[in-house]
Amino acid sequence: MISLLYAMDRNRLIGKNNQLPWHLPQDLAYFKRVTMGHTIVMGRKTFDSIGKPLPGRENIIITRDKHFTSNGCKIIHSIDELLELSRNKMDEEIFVIGGAEIFKEILPYSDRLYVTNIYHEFEGDTYFPSIDENEWKMISKEPGIKDDKNPYDFDFVVYEKIIK
Repeated sequence: MISLLYAMDRNRLIGKNNQLPWHLPQDLAYFKRVTMGHTIVMGRKTFDSIGKPLPGRENIIITRDKHFTSNGCKIIHSIDELLELSRNKMDEEIFVIGGAEIFKEILPYSDRLYVTNIYHEFEGDTYFPSIDENEWKMISKEPGIKDDKNPYDFDFVVYEKIIK
């Protein structure tokens, strides 16, 4: 199963200068809780923004650079390799965590979306691609708790692809 995990604002914004345009500790804790013990897949720029492999997870980086290496990470070079990996891990949920280009390419093959909706508008340069809402069914929605450290209204929503 291939799942996408991302946070976005009202305008589908997901990034600014290869960083998150907001700081929501609850979202970071949610990300850790959902992905811990699983395989996470990210583009090289997303990996660069994180700066290191995330502990407790198998880290896979997709890059066109055939010479790229990173200790503690597996390197693949195409969406086809990711799909093959998914077929080899049929009983596992694989989380794609960014960036926008990889989200766009893998979205048609994805089974589940984990979305943190942030009800605020930010400035940035990277957006999540539009989805056909008729292809997805909401299976859970959990409100985030707005407080001093999490200053925006937000919620955690999970969608599953509707098999047609």
